[in-house]
Amino acid sequence: MIDVKAWAEYIVEWAAKDPYGFLTTVILALTPLFIASALLSWKLAKMIEARDREQKKKQRRQENIAKAKRAKKD
Repeated sequence: MIDVKAWAEYIVEWAAKDPYGFLTTVILALTPLFIASALLSWKLAKMIEARDREQKKKQRRQENIAKAKRAKKD
C-alpha cells in the first residue's frame, strides 16, 4: 500500500528545496489538461451557437406560418 503521508512529505520537501523545478514540473503536467479544457470549451461554445441559430430559424419559420394562416383567414 502506498504511504500517503511519506509521499506528501516528499512532495513538500521537494517543493521547499527546488521551488522552480517543482513549479515547472507541475505546469508541464497540467498543460495538456488546460489545452483539453480550452478545446472542449471552444467546441461547446460552437455547439451552443449552432443550437441558438437553429432555434431562431425555427421560431422565424413558425412566425411566418402563423402570418400566412392569418392572411388566409382574412
